[in-house]
Amino acid sequence: MSDAANLTAILLTVKLATVVTILLLLIGTPIAWWLAHTRSWLKPPIEAIVALPIVLPPSVLGFYLLVAMGPNGPVGQFTQSLGLGTLPFTFTGLVVASLFYSLPFVVQPIQNAFAAINPGLLEAAATLRARPWDRFFTVALPLARPGFITATVLGFAHTVGEFGVVLMVGGNIPGQTRVVSVQIYDHVEAMEYGLAHELALILMGFSFVTLLVLYAFNRRVVAFGS
Repeated sequence: MSDAANLTAILLTVKLATVVTILLLLIGTPIAWWLAHTRSWLKPPIEAIVALPIVLPPSVLGFYLLVAMGPNGPVGQFTQSLGLGTLPFTFTGLVVASLFYSLPFVVQPIQNAFAAINPGLLEAAATLRARPWDRFFTVALPLARPGFITATVLGFAHTVGEFGVVLMVGGNIPGQTRVVSVQIYDHVEAMEYGLAHELALILMGFSFVTLLVLYAFNRRVVAFGS
């Protein structure tokens, strides 16, 4: 394995994390809004489902996703009926698996940001005849901006660091599903510790900088708010 293989794995990882983060923001925002405001009895079980990937072993989640998206699974049968084939061992399959695995890291910060908004501000906008969509985009979203920034950073970083789920669902196909974490595993198996060390340092440095920026941003928000 060469530096070119490492670069390919890095670029694929960045592509995966970018696509997953964008999709999670689109999917997670309405979920977070509903969880922050609903009084339905369904809220606790939905919150538990969203948070499940935090405590569930990645191999367990990956296994059931693999079964569901396989040729005999409900998702696999549906995609085959559409002429799309099956999703395991494809980049699309990696995206779907990563959406499930990183969902709580995007939904929870946004939910907390929405829940922290003073209801009086939304009520004041309503008295000014602002429609629900107007109140959401002109009041709620700007006030929840710190939560969205946190969700974006955590969602991206968590996707970059995935291993068990992506290996289970995506396998180890160079240029298609071999992300950085899997590439490190391959280097270690081949006893190429120097190359593994290089990639591991990159991931460690990325993780440290990500957390440093996030904590510094949150500290600034708290200081500004006080």
